[in-house]
Amino acid sequence: MLNKEYRFHSRGGVKYVYNHGKTIRRPELSLVFCENSRSKTRFAVVISKKVMKTAVGRNRIRRRIYEAIRLNLDKTRKSRDYIFIVYSKTIINQPFLDLQKTIRSLLEESMVQ
Repeated sequence: MLNKEYRFHSRGGVKYVYNHGKTIRRPELSLVFCENSRSKTRFAVVISKKVMKTAVGRNRIRRRIYEAIRLNLDKTRKSRDYIFIVYSKTIINQPFLDLQKTIRSLLEESMVQ
């Protein structure tokens, strides 16, 4: 699981990233990111109830994505905020290595921009 220091703690920060960030889209999820004034990197995972009705399912997807992020922290830039938005419930059954590869490619693409 991703350490608590790397997670968002307020909705204001998430709103700021939505309004000022850049977006990279994939069919099942997208990444919104922007620079922050802190010296920390922060992450959030957003899953709508339209994607997965049960809280158990949403939390399972969130845990899997946080674990993939934790394993790819070296691919991130310091003092940047990242928000992963899930569009498809197929992520819950996707093999973890495929999910990790998708997360890695999104993070690497965000480093270029």
